[in-house]
Amino acid sequence: MNFSPSLSSTVTNTKMRTPENLSPFSGMCSTCTADCIGTCEVGNSAIRGTEALYPVGADKNQFASEKIYPVDFSHFNINGRVFGATGIDLDSYEPTYPNVDISSKMGLEEQIKLKAPIIMPAMAKLNWKDYYAGAALAGVLVVIGEDVIAKDSELEIKNNKVSKSPLLEEMVQSFKKYDHGYGQIILQANVDDENLGVLDYAIEKLGVTAVELKFGQAAKGIQGMGRVNSLEEAIAFQERGYLIYPDPSDPTIQEKYKKGIGPHFDKIGRLPMWDEEILKNRIKELRNLGAKQICFKMAGYDPVDLLRVLKIASECKVDLVTFDGAGGGSGNSPCKMMNEWSLPTVYMESVLYELLKEMEKKGYSLPKIAIAGGIAMEDQIFKALSLGAPYISMVGIGRAAMASAMVGKKIGDLIKNEKTPKGLLKYGTTVEEIFSHTRELKEIYGSKVDTISPGAVGVYSYINRVSTGLKQLMALNRKFSLNKIEREDIIALTKEASEVAGIPSFMELKQKAVKMV
Repeated sequence: MNFSPSLSSTVTNTKMRTPENLSPFSGMCSTCTADCIGTCEVGNSAIRGTEALYPVGADKNQFASEKIYPVDFSHFNINGRVFGATGIDLDSYEPTYPNVDISSKMGLEEQIKLKAPIIMPAMAKLNWKDYYAGAALAGVLVVIGEDVIAKDSELEIKNNKVSKSPLLEEMVQSFKKYDHGYGQIILQANVDDENLGVLDYAIEKLGVTAVELKFGQAAKGIQGMGRVNSLEEAIAFQERGYLIYPDPSDPTIQEKYKKGIGPHFDKIGRLPMWDEEILKNRIKELRNLGAKQICFKMAGYDPVDLLRVLKIASECKVDLVTFDGAGGGSGNSPCKMMNEWSLPTVYMESVLYELLKEMEKKGYSLPKIAIAGGIAMEDQIFKALSLGAPYISMVGIGRAAMASAMVGKKIGDLIKNEKTPKGLLKYGTTVEEIFSHTRELKEIYGSKVDTISPGAVGVYSYINRVSTGLKQLMALNRKFSLNKIEREDIIALTKEASEVAGIPSFMELKQKAVKMV
């Protein structure tokens, strides 16, 4: 069986000439003819070259892997119990799903209260304003993505360091405007951000108190990259300290470019060359500047690297480490890297469980851990928490949360222009009537609710839905608080899923019950 997709995708705007007849090991059409105009990825590469490495329309789309992994969360079912309950008074009127407590906290010394065990991972494109505001409404964590300042047309740099970024300030305020004591906005930094002092500026000038150092994400194990559209733009980026290939300051390169000779310019993010000593010193600096929570963003690298990051996080008292499994991602990641690199989420989480279990045995203090990568609905949240219990206690939801922000904004715009989709008219004609959770927000924000955008309401409503669904699944297992979730709350449906995750299969559970007769 071939797990990889064929050489066509909406991600790259390509298609197969004979999709019903493919060569599974290459992904090409089984018959490649001289009459083909090159609609597949090979053909697109023949025309556009290195540009074909990347998704199409990264400024208005988000992307994910299309590879079919041998084991994912669908290979597990949720267990259920009918006797007793834990985490609640056993009075028969109390153990109902609305009384399930999914509140959480993040922070070793100064804790942030969360209404749900959710972090919305790094985003800095599409409908980011509602993404951040919606997280504040929902009372969860949200992360501003790397390289924000590269998008800021009003950016000011002095002595090779950021001195002013109106765009970054607007992003921070998008959350703070609706902060009601739950959740937090976290600023992520890659190597280029660190070189430009982005975190220092944000902590000292914008009041940011939670930061995240990015090692990598599962769709993009290396740092950001992308084509630069002009010589002038390439020079501007280079002057800010970014790596540009070829060198736009070289007079020979400039002359060739103006004549239409030579390669296009690419902005290439630096790879982090951090080690234990560098990170230890930097974390100390950030805390001295005023950072109250230090986070790491990590991906499904080699298990030895996973362990090394966990040990650094333990020694440096890092507050949260988010591990991103293969398949996720939303930005301009190379397509093949997005499909063919990294540990898929279930595999990575299974490795992390064993590492964290062993670290606990040996006396390491463990950071809070979040797992991300293709998690969108409540069943996946529950399975992820169960698979990693008790060491993994949060989940990351990125693409789905951004999708809710975009849908909310789109529907809000249609309502405003009196073009409400017919299917929604049964609920009413106004935002308040159509977005059913607006009444809940009134209770929190009062008259301020009128300033909340439909996109932010969309994020709140979506998080509310998956939170309620999570409560229902927890009640099914008679678990009424997050710390009661166990690995025994899911069942492996296949032998391979059982072996990968170390979760009992249905056959093993049956044999256990038979022995109890």
